[in-house]
Amino acid sequence: MDILLYTLLTFIAFSFLAIFLTICFIMITIFKGKFIGDPKYAPVKGTVFNQLFYFKKLHDYHTQMAKTYPTLRLLAPNQSELYTIDVRNIEYILKTNFDKYSKGKYNQDIITDLFGEGIFAVDGDKWKQQRKIASYEFSTRVLRDFSCSVFRKNAAKLVKVISEFSHEGLVFDMQDLQMRCALDSIFKVGFGTELNCLEGSSKEGTEFMKAFDESNALIYWRYVDPIWSIKRFLNIGGEAKLKRNVKLIDEFVNGVINTKKEQLALQQDYNVKEDILSRFLMESKKGQTTISDKYLRDIILNFMIAGKDTTANTLSWFFYLLCKNPLVEDKIVQEIKDVTCINESELSNIDEFVANLTDVILDKMHYLHAALTETLRLYPVLPLDGRTADEPDVLPDGYKVEKGDGVYYLAYAMGRMSSIWGEDAEEFRPERWINNGIFQPESPFKFVAFHAGPRMCLGKDFAYRQMKIVAMAILHFFKFKLANGIENVTYKVMFTLHLDKGLPLNAIPRS
Repeated sequence: MDILLYTLLTFIAFSFLAIFLTICFIMITIFKGKFIGDPKYAPVKGTVFNQLFYFKKLHDYHTQMAKTYPTLRLLAPNQSELYTIDVRNIEYILKTNFDKYSKGKYNQDIITDLFGEGIFAVDGDKWKQQRKIASYEFSTRVLRDFSCSVFRKNAAKLVKVISEFSHEGLVFDMQDLQMRCALDSIFKVGFGTELNCLEGSSKEGTEFMKAFDESNALIYWRYVDPIWSIKRFLNIGGEAKLKRNVKLIDEFVNGVINTKKEQLALQQDYNVKEDILSRFLMESKKGQTTISDKYLRDIILNFMIAGKDTTANTLSWFFYLLCKNPLVEDKIVQEIKDVTCINESELSNIDEFVANLTDVILDKMHYLHAALTETLRLYPVLPLDGRTADEPDVLPDGYKVEKGDGVYYLAYAMGRMSSIWGEDAEEFRPERWINNGIFQPESPFKFVAFHAGPRMCLGKDFAYRQMKIVAMAILHFFKFKLANGIENVTYKVMFTLHLDKGLPLNAIPRS
């Protein structure tokens, strides 16, 4: 018995010693050679692991720090991580000195399990290849017309689903419906696949969406978890869940790829295709480049997060903000009437209404465009993004960066800075984007919701068209109230800015 007790105590002692030595090693690695206190480098305000304590309100934590320190450093084991709201720095890393900044190994190690070698995770030739093919696709009239047709069709479906909730007097989650609608649209436009997630007929599609969103959050947690790689090796905790989710995602996407290959094999005219996946398969078939199924999987997931989360998240925050700002909603509804030239009694059929939402009509919706842009200013889809220095450099604000240092811009914080947007920066005011009744854009380095420079989002115009169609269709038929007296919602910390716990609403027929 004494021997067992001695053995147990010895094991515990060695375990504590191992943990202590590990912590000491991490701390020495973090602080060694980081030029702490050197005014040539941005001020140090902790380590990246400090963010663990503020994780649920991470972007507000960054915002408060940025109000005092426009550029600051948080230390990581092998590098410094700079966080900045300085527009000069952002233009420098995203455009002026673009070739000297990349995604970086630190970021790629964290995100590769989910995003693989897709366009958001790679640099160099692989990025250029995907960008070239996608750029060609987004510039074609065929894809533009096809996508608008899909957006109108799914907007009509969404209105019909909301109508059922309204008729029954039921509370529904607007964010969940927007996610399903956007997922259906991106799968049809991007991959030529009918998912039917919105109507609830695709159990596999719903499970895929859930697995992807969970994986999105679990991957982001790695940025503040110092032992995530150990947990991945041991296959425990969130890493075990992530592994299961990625397996489900892979099986679903591989099914999409195989189905598309079978469809294309049966078609004679291989050159006229409406979806992006077919375009990549065409490149491979022509022998211009070899694209494996794994690579196609990565491409699909990267385009999916761009096509789903950009529109669904923005529209969710948009409807939340309209509930809080009914005067803005009234102005949008009036603009819909003015631009479409309809009376309340006209076009009561949803299919007839969306059929009239042409490009000409959408381009006239300046105030709606401003309201969606103002939503993105306050609630950017990517609240934090950045690059890694491939060699030592000096930023425009005078601070040095070392090779391997990350330089991140705080899009969420930037939208709340009076130094950038004026004293009313934290107010939802679409009028800031309007000049003589016309939408007036800002510099993409000031308004970074769609990134900027050579990697600026190719689908920006597609996203606006989709959001306008959906918003106009819904607002023409319904007004909304926050359910259960909910006054404020907050975000869930992940790569994209989801509303935490959704957006429960009541829908009231506008007529």
